[in-house]
Amino acid sequence: MKTPAAQRRPKRGQRGPVLVAVVLGLSGGLLLAGPLSRWLSIENHIEDKRITNPFAGWANFGHQDVLVLGTDVGGGNTDVMAVLRVENGVTRIIQVPRDSYIETAEYGGVKANALYSLGGADLVKQELSSRMGRPISHLVKVNLSSIRRIADVLGGIEVDVPKRLYYVDSSQGLHIDLQPGPQTLKGRDLEGFLRWRHDEMGDIGRLERQQLALKALFRKLTRPENLVRLPAILAAAGKDLHTDLGPMEMGGLITAMGMTSLETERLDGRPFYRDGISYWDATWPQAEPGAERNTTAENGETNPQEDRYRFLF
Repeated sequence: MKTPAAQRRPKRGQRGPVLVAVVLGLSGGLLLAGPLSRWLSIENHIEDKRITNPFAGWANFGHQDVLVLGTDVGGGNTDVMAVLRVENGVTRIIQVPRDSYIETAEYGGVKANALYSLGGADLVKQELSSRMGRPISHLVKVNLSSIRRIADVLGGIEVDVPKRLYYVDSSQGLHIDLQPGPQTLKGRDLEGFLRWRHDEMGDIGRLERQQLALKALFRKLTRPENLVRLPAILAAAGKDLHTDLGPMEMGGLITAMGMTSLETERLDGRPFYRDGISYWDATWPQAEPGAERNTTAENGETNPQEDRYRFLF
């Protein structure tokens, strides 16, 4: 009868793959140790950037629009909608108000934040590509609950909270209680800062606070020491991060962003009522030459966004 130790001992034929894995792992660690140590060195990281940054070869990410969606805790509606492009030394992020009126051929008139729950990412990309006047190439979707974990990995982000933010929603496990002033936000505090919209400014005020957080996150994420930690940062998001970009493409995008300045804006417009529901009549960008924009519904009628409504102001 075999002893427990003998039962656990791998057979001779099984040792080969294990030894190969160990040798490859140790060799890879030794090869990376030097470049990574130089990369993390303050005085040397600029000179060694081209060699040691594992994503440098993918940094040419210009002229592609990326749709960024932040879903709520339930994963249904999109509380955050933005289009990102890296171009001519600038990272430009255009925020789409969640209440923007969208006339769809299949579902009729809906709010922009309902597109994802109705037809998934493909419907969002289709409708926004048409209205933004340029095709959206890629998607990054993140559940807002994962923001807590990402912020923890980064050690938080520095934000100047503009005023007292307080709100409690037990059904969503949401407890927001922030005092005004500069502070480092992480975890649930950062999530609350991104989601709070309980004043007269509503969603527009929330978009302004999201701009503050985006700029702070941009500064933190594009630091050299955080670029080499990107796999750990993405792993922190876990299953709450979905994208059609590969790991090297994602690293290349963030590397490209790190070599630019950041500009954020939201679509201008004004609120209006339609059938007793409040919407945002967004002012969409002018279409690029050769791009088509849908201004009519499928049945040939004028898009209701072109009609007169009872605007709030």
